Amino acid sequence: MISKEKKVRSVWVLGGTSKVARSICIELAKKGCEKFFLISRNKVKSNKFSSFLRLEYNVVVEEKYFDLEKFYDSDQEIFYRVSDFDLYIISSGYLGNNDLAKQNFNEAKRIIDINFTSIIPWINAITTKERIDKRMGLWVFTSVAADRGRPSNYFYGAAKSALEVYSEGLMYRCYKKRFSVRIIKAGYMYSPMTYGKAPKILCINTSRVARLLLKNPFKRGIEYMPWFWNPIMSIVKILPNKIISKL
Repeated sequence: MISKEKKVRSVWVLGGTSKVARSICIELAKKGCEKFFLISRNKVKSNKFSSFLRLEYNVVVEEKYFDLEKFYDSDQEIFYRVSDFDLYIISSGYLGNNDLAKQNFNEAKRIIDINFTSIIPWINAITTKERIDKRMGLWVFTSVAADRGRPSNYFYGAAKSALEVYSEGLMYRCYKKRFSVRIIKAGYMYSPMTYGKAPKILCINTSRVARLLLKNPFKRGIEYMPWFWNPIMSIVKILPNKIISKL
């Protein structure tokens, strides 16, 4: 098992400009993390955040720009190269427009690609046979939407469910290895993705999420974030179909 006392000195992030990723990076920098590698498609936001990290915490930040929608056009030898880092984080995601996806295949494909298909080559590049024998960790952010299909977001939920099942299999593959896999079933957070779509009482600040997760950065297993989504989703799973059909 990996000791929780191991320090995170370097971190690699797919989805480096997401609000939760930025909060995690800031918290890591405060704790002494020295090297950051951020992958995102938004150059302006990435440059701005990278400059902030460098100036505020005197750390090394590298950036890569990659559009998860266009990964089919990318040369695998060029893009899917990953070096050794203490911690890898998959925080990219796209809620999408469920109603549009019913009518427009491009929107449906976009939701599936950004939340699942385009992520798999990156995780495969991270979890090589040689690397999973090292003391490192991988966090994969999925969603409570993966627990049960609902009319309002079943494209997103399906993609996150696929990512979760894949990650769970990977977690068990690494169970007796030094490499830890952590699946984070995220509920609503205060972020642009969920703004105006969730009751405030169910939302959590991303800075708090970062602090909670970093109490034990090399924890293994599946967890809800925040914790109260576990009992909420336990109830949702057993609700009658008649009720679910209205959600």
